[in-house]
Amino acid sequence: MDHYFLTTERLNFRAVCLEDAAFILKLVNQASFKTNIGDKGVTDLFSAQEHIHTSYLSQYEKLGFGLYLLVEKSTAQPIGVCGLVKRDFFDFPDIGYALLETVAGKGYATEAAKAVLAYAKKELSIDKVLAITSPDNIGSQRVLEKLGLTFQQHVYLPGYRGASCLYE
Repeated sequence: MDHYFLTTERLNFRAVCLEDAAFILKLVNQASFKTNIGDKGVTDLFSAQEHIHTSYLSQYEKLGFGLYLLVEKSTAQPIGVCGLVKRDFFDFPDIGYALLETVAGKGYATEAAKAVLAYAKKELSIDKVLAITSPDNIGSQRVLEKLGLTFQQHVYLPGYRGASCLYE
């Protein structure tokens, strides 16, 4: 049933679909998500499906890539999302990821992001990828550094409160 297009030692990747609304609702309403990424205004299954449509499905359709559901192989349960996002204010896509708090600190973000970068280069012919993170999100900064990205500057982005750290 699930169509995995990418796999790592512990993870399978697939496109997010409307049936993932309950998981997305849980993911985006975690305190860590709201603090580090922002409040997406997703409050119920209907708004979760709307969010999936506008933030995931539209990216796949328009760009051929986006954020993908991460499914833990050992449990067959979704644990987060990881992929590429193309924002209007950047010339290049940026890598993004969000995981359930219950699996944070176990190396899944690094494992997933490394696979996405390799996929971007090999399958999508994308040679340059950016990343943004909150200045307070030390864990995410460590992941970006493990990927070989380096801090460039603080930037102020439309729709985000305060400064963000830009990595290349």
